[in-house]
Amino acid sequence: MRRICWIIYNGFLPGDKFRDYAEMIQKAAINHGHEASIYTNDEVISFLNETPSLLAEQITKLPHYVVFTDKDIYLAKQLELLGIPVFNSADTIEISDDKIKTYQYLAKRNIAIPKTIIAPKTFGCHLDTEKKFLKQVREQLAFPFIIKEAFGSFGEQVYLIQNELEMKKQLKAITDQPFMFQEFIQTSYGKDVRIQVVGSEVITAMLRTSNGDFRANVTTGGKMQTYEPSKQEKKIAIQATKAIGADFAGVDLLFGKDETPIVCEVNSNAHIRNLLECTGINVADFIISYIEKRLKEGII
Repeated sequence: MRRICWIIYNGFLPGDKFRDYAEMIQKAAINHGHEASIYTNDEVISFLNETPSLLAEQITKLPHYVVFTDKDIYLAKQLELLGIPVFNSADTIEISDDKIKTYQYLAKRNIAIPKTIIAPKTFGCHLDTEKKFLKQVREQLAFPFIIKEAFGSFGEQVYLIQNELEMKKQLKAITDQPFMFQEFIQTSYGKDVRIQVVGSEVITAMLRTSNGDFRANVTTGGKMQTYEPSKQEKKIAIQATKAIGADFAGVDLLFGKDETPIVCEVNSNAHIRNLLECTGINVADFIISYIEKRLKEGII
């Protein structure tokens, strides 16, 4: 049977990297003999009446599966309601997109993360630095520490706070965005590891380093090189992927004391172009092979 695949990405975001990721998945699917089409999230519209359906003029039949490379959770859920297997699932994307939820799921599985304190919801009111809550933050997390917004990508919305003045300034700037206070892992300053997991297998990894920034994201100027993760790093990356229910994910690890791995983030829609350029391994092929296996096994 010739499987029909849709790859959906967000057509509203600037730059070519989102389309590029979709095209990498499309090419891999075609190489596996699938009929693969790319759609933006405004070309496949969710419609609700007595039943859920889709509005899309160019679509004549539904796909056998969807690779969802976006964070439009409502659309992903709509596709699932229509009985279409979606990789990754809407629930997984929702957890991964919200860093606070991600850390909650990781902590529930006893997976190593930085010490994290979730900021209370303030409904637009600024946190008074004399509040008992912030005194507890200062007791648990000595300066410097991290303030991290729940939603953000490419190392943005993450701030290294050195002192009280910087904390007051950042709290004022954040306003009503959900955020957390987090332990700063000094031993991992300017370096981390991106490990790509598909299913229960580590496919490839790269070390990212930065000389001038505490973050090592390539988007913020970090350099990359091939990396062979240890057994412990592989184990925790797979555990983190499963903790959020992901079929595949890019797991970012920090280096703790004695290089003990600590999970920084779990990215359900991790871009794979940099991994290909760094390691020569095309993760898209592994993703499609994994999906084929899941569909053949009839698990979905």
